[in-house]
Amino acid sequence: VQLVESGGGMVHPGGSLRLSCAASGFTFSGAAMSWARQAPGKDLEWVSCIYSDYYGGHTFYADPVKGRFTISRDNAKNMLYLQMTGLKPEDTAVYYCAIGTQNGFTTGGQGTQVTVSS
Repeated sequence: VQLVESGGGMVHPGGSLRLSCAASGFTFSGAAMSWARQAPGKDLEWVSCIYSDYYGGHTFYADPVKGRFTISRDNAKNMLYLQMTGLKPEDTAVYYCAIGTQNGFTTGGQGTQVTVSS
């Protein structure tokens, strides 16, 4: 299993970023996928998940990001995305792609750093 995150960077408050995750080594189309994040000095926090198309492709979001982040997937490319808008300083964290849902997930990559600062 390989998960490779990209797309992080530094933005001003209110800015936007799009994170990407290239997945390989497993049946991506059949897997529920999540994004999680870890801020400095804090525990890993689940952010969002998207179910497989077989289970309706439903999406769920943690309350702090609801209405600002959008998760999506491209099964043909084995790619997972997280569109982030209205970024806040408290969104600063390393973001990880993960297999699973808010009820249990496994990260596998190095993550991508998102820094929101004025």
